[in-house]
Amino acid sequence: MSSIVKLFVVSPDTRSERRFDLHLTIEQLKTKLELITGIPVQNQKISLHNGDDDSQVVAQLDDDAKPLGYYSVRDFQTIKVADTNPSTSFTGQLTDVSQVEKFELSDDAYAQRTDSVLAYKQRHKVGRFAPPSIEPTPEPTVNIPIGSRCEVDSTEPGLHKRGTVRFVGQAEFAVGLWVGVEYDEPMGKNDGSLKGVQYFTCRPNYGVFVRPAKVTVGDFPVEEINFDDEEI
Repeated sequence: MSSIVKLFVVSPDTRSERRFDLHLTIEQLKTKLELITGIPVQNQKISLHNGDDDSQVVAQLDDDAKPLGYYSVRDFQTIKVADTNPSTSFTGQLTDVSQVEKFELSDDAYAQRTDSVLAYKQRHKVGRFAPPSIEPTPEPTVNIPIGSRCEVDSTEPGLHKRGTVRFVGQAEFAVGLWVGVEYDEPMGKNDGSLKGVQYFTCRPNYGVFVRPAKVTVGDFPVEEINFDDEEI
């Protein structure tokens, strides 16, 4: 039985898939997580979940002396790393605005300004000041058949996010057209449902919803993820 487990690591600023040895102590794990998330060891609060969208905590990894395997960690579970003191973290300083001095302007004072975005929109009749359109703009048509093989754009070089189209249409979570894809590998974010609505059915972390522009339909064979041995 392999002592290597594949996990998703999620922090306020990062998300990645990693491999860890179950014999690592939690203290050693925190050292590795600092390099991945930028959160100092002393600021880390680690919880184990069954998926990104699962708020239920399976276990708190809070005993530095225990090995990772002590918590019965399984492949493709999610480690969420919270920053208990973001003001001292490099990444926290980029996202924590509590220390930033804010300039505040009342609504009435803003409305009086002539150099504001609001004044520009009023002068040029754009946005909510535009006259009502006589005919609604039709939704663009897309040729993405349900059941077709596809590839979804990826920002990671060499990573092919391939799967099968399971849904095309309007959704309740946002306006416009969406494409639901069942990935070949667990690189998704859901099981085909979002915000309580089931649009299609697949295994957890295999489903994703993307805009049509990110989807290319074609004869794409199944390609397994090649995990880099350096990511342990």
